[in-house]
Parts: sequence; C-alpha cells; structure tokens
Amino acid sequence: MSRSRVSPGVAYLTRGLLSVIFPTASSVIIIGRLACLQNFPVSPWLLSAMVWGAMPLGFAAYIFVDEILQRRKATRLGARLVPRIQGRWPGNLDKLVNVILTLEVEYLGQPVLDEMKELGPTLNYRCLWEDYIVTTEPQHVQTILVTDFHNYVKGAKFREAADSILGTGVFNSDGETWKLHRTMTRPFFTHDRISHFEIFDRHANRAIALAKDRFRMDMAIDFQDLISRFTLDSASEFLFGHCIDSLSVELPFPDNTLQSTHTKPGPGDNAAAFTNAFSQAQHAISRRVIIGAAWPMIEILADSTARHMKVVDKFIDPILEAALARHSTAAKLEANETVEDQTFLDHLIKLTSDFKVIKDETLNILLAGRDTTASTLTSAIYLLAMHPEILSRLREEIISKVGPTRMPTYGDIKEMKYLQAVLNETMRLFPAVPFNVREAVHDTTLTSPEPEKKPLFVPGGAVVVYSVFLMHRRTDLWGPDALEFDPDRWLDERMQKYQLANPFIFVPFNAGPRICLGQNFAYNQMSFMLIRLLQNFSAIALSPEPAMCPPAWWTEKDGRQAIERFKPRNHLTLYAQGGMWVKMEAVDDVEVIQ
Repeated sequence: MSRSRVSPGVAYLTRGLLSVIFPTASSVIIIGRLACLQNFPVSPWLLSAMVWGAMPLGFAAYIFVDEILQRRKATRLGARLVPRIQGRWPGNLDKLVNVILTLEVEYLGQPVLDEMKELGPTLNYRCLWEDYIVTTEPQHVQTILVTDFHNYVKGAKFREAADSILGTGVFNSDGETWKLHRTMTRPFFTHDRISHFEIFDRHANRAIALAKDRFRMDMAIDFQDLISRFTLDSASEFLFGHCIDSLSVELPFPDNTLQSTHTKPGPGDNAAAFTNAFSQAQHAISRRVIIGAAWPMIEILADSTARHMKVVDKFIDPILEAALARHSTAAKLEANETVEDQTFLDHLIKLTSDFKVIKDETLNILLAGRDTTASTLTSAIYLLAMHPEILSRLREEIISKVGPTRMPTYGDIKEMKYLQAVLNETMRLFPAVPFNVREAVHDTTLTSPEPEKKPLFVPGGAVVVYSVFLMHRRTDLWGPDALEFDPDRWLDERMQKYQLANPFIFVPFNAGPRICLGQNFAYNQMSFMLIRLLQNFSAIALSPEPAMCPPAWWTEKDGRQAIERFKPRNHLTLYAQGGMWVKMEAVDDVEVIQ
C-alpha cells in the first residue's frame, strides 16, 4: 500500500507560510488601498517592510498575552502554573538542544531527573513556548489513566508524529477509533489462548540451541538480539499463524572475532531487515515527540520514516494480502475450523476487510507483543547476571516446581512466587515503556506534590508526559533501597508498606481503560522463557562489547548510573544500546538440584 510522498516538513512549512503570507498580504493590500484613497504618500515597499517588521512584535505580543491568559485561567481554577524550566535562550531552545545532543551519552532520564531535583517531581519544559509537562507523581498518573481518563488523550500531536508508523492503531488513536480497535482486539487475548505454550516452547528450544552452539565456541551472544528474535517469531506465529523465522539467521558475532564480518545469510534475512527498519522508525517517533510541534521542520527534505516503512511494508503487506485472499475465497471459516484455531489476523479479517485498519492494528499489536517482552527479558538477564545469588535462588524454585527438563504449565507459573517477584522487580527498575505521552483536552488541574500549595494548572492542548521509569525509582515512594534490585520487596513487609498502600507507584502495563490487553500474555511468555533458560543454564555472566559499555565518567555519578554496565535507551520501548552481550554456563540435561 502506497504512503504519502509529501514530507512532513513541506506540509508543516506550507501551513506555516500560508498562515503568515495571507494575513500579511491582506494587511499590505488594505493599507495600500487606504493610502491611495487618502492620497497618503507612502511607498508600497515601505508598507510591506512595516507589516513584515511587525511580525516579530506580533509574535512577542502573542506570547505575552498567552502568559497572561494562562495565569488568569489558573487563578480561576484556584491553581498555579507548573514550575517551569528556565533556559538561557528564548523558548528554552538551549534546553531542547541539550536534551537532543545528550541522548546518546547520558543515562536514560537523567536530564529530566536533574531538573526535578531543582523544581520537584512535576515540571514544564515549555520548549518553544509549548507546554511540555513531565510528571513522576503517582496521583497524577492515576488522574491521567483513570479518574480523568477522557481529558487525557493520545492527542493530535502524538498522532501526527506516529501516524506514518502506527497509523490509527490502538496505541495511536482516541475516541471511537480507539474503542473500535480495543473492541476488535480484546476477545483474542483470552485465558485459553495465552496459556497455550506449544508455540513458546518450539521457539524457546530453537533459541536455546543457537545460544548453546555459540557458547561451545567460547563466544558471547547478544542476548537482546536472540530474545528479540524469539519474541518476534513467537508473536508472529501466535498473531498471524505465519512464523517470521528470524531465528534462521545466524547470530551476530562479537566484534573482536574474525567471524563478525562473515555472518552467513539465511532465509530470515528479510525478517532481520524488517526488525531493524521497524526499530529505526520507532526512533523517529521518539525524536519527533522530543522536538515537539516543530519536528516537521527537521524533516523538511523527507519523511525520516519513509525508507524504513518501505522495508516494513515490503515484509508485512504480502502476509496480510495472503490472509485476506484466503478469507475472501472461503467467505467464512472452514467448517472444521474452530474459533480456537483462528489467529489474531483471522480474527481481524472476520471483523473488517479494510486493509489499512488491519495493517495498523497488526503493527501496533506486533510492537506490543515483541518489543515490550524482549525489553523486559533483556533487562532480567542483565540483572540476574549482576546478582548471581538471585539467579541461584530463582533456579532452585524452577527446578523444585518444574524440574530440569519438563515444559512448564500455566499452573506451574502461577505457583512460582519468586519468579513473579523477579519479573516485577525487573519491570520496576527497567519498565519496557519508560515514558508515555498524553495531551490534555481541556484546561484542568493536577494535585500539588506539596499539599500546602495550590493545585497545578494544566492548559488544554498541553503535552503531558508521565515517566514510570523515574517514578519506579523514587526513594520516597519505594524506600531508601529503591535503586537496588531486590525481588524480596514483593514478598516481605515492604510490599504492604509501599506498593499495596499506593498501587499507582507501579504501573508497567498502564492502568485504567488503556491497560495493556496483553499483560497476562507477556507475563506468561516472559515466565516461560526464563524457566526454559534456567533449566538449561546455571550461570550468566556479562561479556561487554565496546558498543555496550557506558562511558567511564558514569562511574563518577550517583545512583544506578554509577554501577550500570550497559546503556539503557528508549524509542517507544526501552532497549540496551550496543546489545546485551553475555555468556552462560550450560548444565547437564539430567541435572537435579538437591
């Protein structure tokens, strides 16, 4: 399906020029006509210069009036403005430039955290005179996701930034369109479907075999790459009934080996290209959101997602077209095909034949089914490698409940409390979606972090970002050991003291009407893979490649930044820049822990 050839920058510039040229030209014509009627000896060129020269003053007046109106609206609601970052350049342009330039070298979220140390847990970047409110307050998260849900939407700004990738899918829509996609998707994620583990087992065994082959060569693997392939193949078979087969491509070699430049091609090369292109497209969304409404000016020559989405389209379109063709020839499900036999794609095609609707929803769910799970499992392996005592304890639970070789069942996973604690603690420190975006529809308020002060005013149209990544690490919410990886906090008195007392301090899957439909699917898949991994491997050690290692100056900082041994980054989801290179120690298949 063809995509628009007009770059976002051209469209944005056209709108901007029209909004400037028409009023200006009209003013020149009107003043010129008046001058002629009154025999006023003023040159048209002088009139033009006067009008164009007035534009900066007019813009300054607009900013001034907008400031006054905001303060009046806030006063009317008994509120105050959100504390604003004060940059040295107009429109806090220096702050925006600094954020963009430091994305590749700073610890994830650190620039925001530094500002919050001065201004508190809720602040306004106010970049280029647009309100860009960032919060880590659990009561604000509750308001945004639940109590005032209808006033906090994805909004036109995010929708425009993500449209070329996510279209009108469930993660990029509001109102009736969102309800339609949600209604179409929800019935597929039933208990019976998400507890069928045969697909997981087949791809887990294949991934583990690839890892063992590499370890026999005494070489490390990029676990992030391996687990992304596992989740992609599992998700594609679960959703499409068509395995993308990314595990058929040879794993990358460490950079310091001769083989690193001689990776053999395989039948899954197209899948690898799709994966890389989809990831790069998500980076583009992230850049657009950070830059704000002026992002099209950065893409004045071309849409930065276009070439990546061509690769995505080339890969995904034939799969969807084949499914539509099969359905159109059958007119309805075959008599011997039960509802349980349907794939997610079959389910969608039964509901609509609109190719764009099907494609948008498919890409949205594939993103959720692959990237978020892969992100959490990558973080889990990293943390287990950093904490071998926790790995040993988890492995003991796995062997005692499931044994050294048996495939786990849904019932096994439900009984494994320490496994769930490990996953929860992983998602607390490294949530798969570190930052999320909403847009306020109407003027409203958020409760003040300081009870003695007035509420915070949120103007209609403001972008509101809530960061669970930063919120999950707050010591005032989680205790003095909030930055430590300690699964026991989910099993001892700290659970009652912190999380149960304030449930919105932990929302890795969102909450309210937009809570993740695949939450249980993700828990099951992550649990299943960790069980299979620790049935096969007794120890994990980091084997950092240069591209994975943080800058040396991180060790001079405080908090987790000082101890981290990889570079957490995010586009729409969190990932490890440079990969997550590890070695694992395989166990005998018949080993039994006494």
